[in-house]
Amino acid sequence: MKTVLITGANKSIGFETARQLLQKGYYVYLGSRDGQKGQQAVDQLKAEGLNNVEPIIIDVDNLDSIKAARETLGQKTNVLDVLINNAGISGSFPQTALDTDITVFRQVFETNFFGVIETTQAFVDLLRQSAEPRIVNVTSGLGSLTLHSDPTWKYYAVKPTAYVGSKAALNGYTIVLANELRDTPFKVNSVDPGYTATDFNNHSGPGTVPDAAARLVKAATLGPDGPTGQFFSDDNAPDTGISPW
Repeated sequence: MKTVLITGANKSIGFETARQLLQKGYYVYLGSRDGQKGQQAVDQLKAEGLNNVEPIIIDVDNLDSIKAARETLGQKTNVLDVLINNAGISGSFPQTALDTDITVFRQVFETNFFGVIETTQAFVDLLRQSAEPRIVNVTSGLGSLTLHSDPTWKYYAVKPTAYVGSKAALNGYTIVLANELRDTPFKVNSVDPGYTATDFNNHSGPGTVPDAAARLVKAATLGPDGPTGQFFSDDNAPDTGISPW
């Protein structure tokens, strides 16, 4: 049975991703920085008959928490097949380039960028034990610098600067990491779940949580001939599914 760790999985897209992977036969370690909320999420899934799941406390803003989660997981399994770096924040709004307080930038980058790096580095040894390791970095269509330079893009006017910068940086990390692991069985990709109605955006997005989660699941379950080092986005590129960086 393949194993997966999903950060920020006690609600919304992360939670639905856990549900869909459980339905596909994966064993899910449901990451949550709040232990009580993580357990409640696990209880809900088990009430649905999805029993191969347990909570892992992990706060990606806290390196000690990440290390503790790695130690905990290492006591449960010697192999991790999939890491989904899902935890993320938007930061306070509005976010302008000249007026946004630097603390907002630091908070957003800490979760969306540095937290992903620290989590990936902490768990890569377990991933290396998998025959088909997969890393999914949950990004945003707003992380595309190419599209932000195109006045005809439908989201051109939407530029929350700290959030945009953090996701663009995350995409850059995905490119470099995928290249570094290019001669291994790893598949490393950025996935834009799309503009989805969640707490993240006050339920303003037109997309559904199940559809968004399905995009993450698709990248998490890529076969050996699947792509690596890509920016998947059905929202930005409905024809090809591959967004420009």
